[in-house]
Amino acid sequence: MCRLTGQDVTIEGRFELPALAQLPAEDQTFVAAFVRCHGSIKQMEKLFGVSYPTIKNRLNRIGALLPFPEVDPQPEPDRPRRAP
Repeated sequence: MCRLTGQDVTIEGRFELPALAQLPAEDQTFVAAFVRCHGSIKQMEKLFGVSYPTIKNRLNRIGALLPFPEVDPQPEPDRPRRAP
C-alpha cells in the first residue's frame, strides 16, 4: 500500500516501483541533477562542491544499483505502401 501524505490517496495492490524510484531520495536528487546538467561532471562538481572522482564514484555506485536497459530497437512492423 502506498499513501500520499495529506492527499487522502491510497494505492493498493501488487506492483513494483521503477528502478529509479527505488533509489534513496538523495540518489534520486543526484540523478536528476546529473540529467539537468546534461551529464556534465564539471557542472556537477560545481553544483555539489565536490571533486571529479567523488562524482564519478557516486555515479558508479548508483549505476551499479540500476538494471541495464534494453537498447535494441524493436523492428517496425511492415507498413502498407501507398499507391503512387
